[in-house]
Amino acid sequence: MLDNHAKLMQFFSEAEEVTGRKKLQKMIYILQSLGVPFEEKFQFHFYGPYSEELSLRIEELCNLGFIHEKKEVKSNYFQYHYSLTKDGTAFLQQFSTNLPDCTKMITRLQEKSSRFLELVSTMLYFRELPKREVEEKVHTVKPKQNYSEDEMAEAWQFISELSKQAH
Repeated sequence: MLDNHAKLMQFFSEAEEVTGRKKLQKMIYILQSLGVPFEEKFQFHFYGPYSEELSLRIEELCNLGFIHEKKEVKSNYFQYHYSLTKDGTAFLQQFSTNLPDCTKMITRLQEKSSRFLELVSTMLYFRELPKREVEEKVHTVKPKQNYSEDEMAEAWQFISELSKQAH
């Protein structure tokens, strides 16, 4: 078993359940951006930062029986729920990861909507730019989301609070 797979299993151990593929992608990206040593490579995609590696690892962990994927039928789409299985928990107890305890940050991320996490992850993706340019970039790459100034301010505050928890 590879270290990166074990780190994801540790994440699920702390998260208990994650609802939504997009939310899962954004949570891992945000944690990685704040220094949590996830190693998946992310590229900018339609819904913000996305990692094909992360999708494949989750699929592998599901196939191994370590992660449970529950598919829920909604009115016009599928909602996915992910959680660590008993086999995953048993395996994780025999494997050590260098992942810090992220439970508080994960809890904060789970409280937020996928839409909000998409905003936060997009802002973090362009964090090398000055703040004003980050906001302009968000409006350029996410025009249909129509994020308000209040949402931008809330996202900056959220990033600041999570950054303090990470260090």
